[in-house]
Amino acid sequence: MGTILTVDHLDKSFGKKQVLHGVDFFVEEGHIVALVGPNGAGKSTIMKAILGLIPVNGGGVDIKGQPVSITSHQALRNVGALIEYPGIYPFMTGRQQLALFANQHGKAKNVETIIAAMGMGKYIDLPAKSYSLGMKQKLGIAQALVNDPKLVILDEPMNGLDPQAVKDLRDLLRNLAARGTSILISSHILSELEKLADDVLILNHGHIIKHSTMDALEQQGGVGYTIEVSNLDQAKAAMAMANHPFETAGSAIILTQAKAGDLNHALYALVQGGVAIVSITQQAHDLEGAFLDMMHTDGGEA
Repeated sequence: MGTILTVDHLDKSFGKKQVLHGVDFFVEEGHIVALVGPNGAGKSTIMKAILGLIPVNGGGVDIKGQPVSITSHQALRNVGALIEYPGIYPFMTGRQQLALFANQHGKAKNVETIIAAMGMGKYIDLPAKSYSLGMKQKLGIAQALVNDPKLVILDEPMNGLDPQAVKDLRDLLRNLAARGTSILISSHILSELEKLADDVLILNHGHIIKHSTMDALEQQGGVGYTIEVSNLDQAKAAMAMANHPFETAGSAIILTQAKAGDLNHALYALVQGGVAIVSITQQAHDLEGAFLDMMHTDGGEA
């Protein structure tokens, strides 16, 4: 499979404030890419630029070799998107709105499939003005997916969804990716992105500070260990004496971002200090940990 989306040295300013600085990345066909960053980092701005919704000050976007800009939307025929809030007609039912979207693209047969996949059957024939936040969010996602797009752009799609709906969405997106659909998704629910994404883009202050596979990102920070001890004060003294970095929680010594040999060194220090070890638990470095580490290193705020 090839590259479906290329963002090339994208610059964007609002007045005198530059919000995107030479943003460069690509999305491969069939991949789910998580766009992660603190509030105000520029995630929604990038997505709007990809969709030709805002003018940019430099650089460009192309989808399958076709340029996209505020005056050139031809490449968006095979793109579905939900940006910030779903656009819905309050006096139309959900089914009518999906049919309207689908009929324009010859995809009417997809309406029932997406209703079932999103679990909307119980309320889909009610006027959308009666929908809860979660119902409206599901409808917005369904509108983005109903036409079998090759590229899907989703900005915080999990807002307002209950745990079952989040799982249903995750399963649906993974199935779409397995069939070759590419997905660029942002969310503050990092634990869900970790289960979902193949690749990760970390954005801070309008700069891409990391573009990595999810597996590589999780592995680069090492692992963590929780060492339950019999006497925490004694353990803290032993670790301090050995000049070994640590944290504490409850009756445990916590090692974060442990590298090769760190656990053995810590255990040796504890044993030498006469501390009894009750248990040792390993935790893999997760997306949230990697993200927070990078925000700290880059001087950002999560």
